Amino acid sequence: MWSAPQPLSYQTGITHSSLHTPKMTSPSNLTHVAPQEQRFLVLFDFDETIISESSDDAVVRALPGQKLPDWLKQSYREGHYNEHMQKVLAYMAEQGVSKDSIHSAVEKIPPTPGLLNLLQYLQNHQQDFELVVVSDANMYFIETWLERAGVRHLFHKVFTNPASFDATGRLVLLPFHSHSCSRCPDNMCKQVILRDYLVSRQKERGGMPFQRVFYIGDGANDICPSLALGPRDTAFPRRDFPMHRLLLGMQQFKANVVPWASGEDIVDCLKKIVKER
Repeated sequence: MWSAPQPLSYQTGITHSSLHTPKMTSPSNLTHVAPQEQRFLVLFDFDETIISESSDDAVVRALPGQKLPDWLKQSYREGHYNEHMQKVLAYMAEQGVSKDSIHSAVEKIPPTPGLLNLLQYLQNHQQDFELVVVSDANMYFIETWLERAGVRHLFHKVFTNPASFDATGRLVLLPFHSHSCSRCPDNMCKQVILRDYLVSRQKERGGMPFQRVFYIGDGANDICPSLALGPRDTAFPRRDFPMHRLLLGMQQFKANVVPWASGEDIVDCLKKIVKER
């Protein structure tokens, strides 16, 4: 179990965790960086990319028996995971799992190896990188974890499924949007999100596009947004995870592909690109 660092303070930086989290001191020019000056966009998946496992699996361990009954597991329909997770959260509420228990379970999830070092590097180069999360998890899990790790302020935007606690103490999950993409689950197409974001940000940046886009992920649903990347962009699939295995079998993929096992692998690649200028 990791010991999360204290939230980042612009004055003091974060303390070290038991996983030797780097001390993320804030660069002196952090508050003076104009968003339109950032040359690169970095998109992160969340489950098994920023964090070391699925947040849904971690939260299920808050149940009295630490697992779901077979009838609930067997109710899952392919392509309808969001709907399934709605049932899981309703079941957890029926079993008396409290908001505090869910909150604690999320906070205890360790980061993926080297991930906090990657975020340290990106923070130190905020003049170059804009960061976004695109995840099929949910807003409550992601915001809770990022806040606890002291890194929420690094992300310009979080795209994920809405989730909040209702008056009865149940965490209510909703789909992110509807779409017509046949490759993606019914509640989210990450390519639609990516394309819309690039268009809106270019307008906000006075017509200036990002020079390069980097997509960091692990799962099969990270393939679709990666197909929107161009020859100057880079897809970072987590090594030996579904995204990596699927990319290995693709012939007509435009972007560069850099597999990673640790966030340090991504740092090494980004350092070279930053130097190119």
